[in-house]
Amino acid sequence: MACDSKFRPDEYFEACSDYNRGLDLVSWTCPCCGNRDDLRVLPGELGFGYPSRGRFDVLDRVRVPGLRRQRGELRLDISLNRSIWRVPTRLGQPVQAGTWPSPRSSRAMSSTSVPAGSPYRRGGL
Repeated sequence: MACDSKFRPDEYFEACSDYNRGLDLVSWTCPCCGNRDDLRVLPGELGFGYPSRGRFDVLDRVRVPGLRRQRGELRLDISLNRSIWRVPTRLGQPVQAGTWPSPRSSRAMSSTSVPAGSPYRRGGL
């Protein structure tokens, strides 16, 4: 992140705009400076990197104890403590074998509660 801003978990995950299920990556836009970043949500950590040759290469990892994820057909659910954020799948992505696209899509991000937590910053918590 170019501007070095700090965020609480709810501010950070609400800035996630869409989930690419094929590459298993989440697109994020900094609410302060507008820079865009791609990341992978992994159990207990965030992986930052770049799409390359049809895959996403994680180059930097940030530990986030308690972070969990659940992949769905049309979204990625991210949870931390008692909060859940739903990141919708972008329409127009290639359909993987054995799945069918749904005519319904939601661009809205939702969270079930605002967690108490320390500020977030790429490169460390």
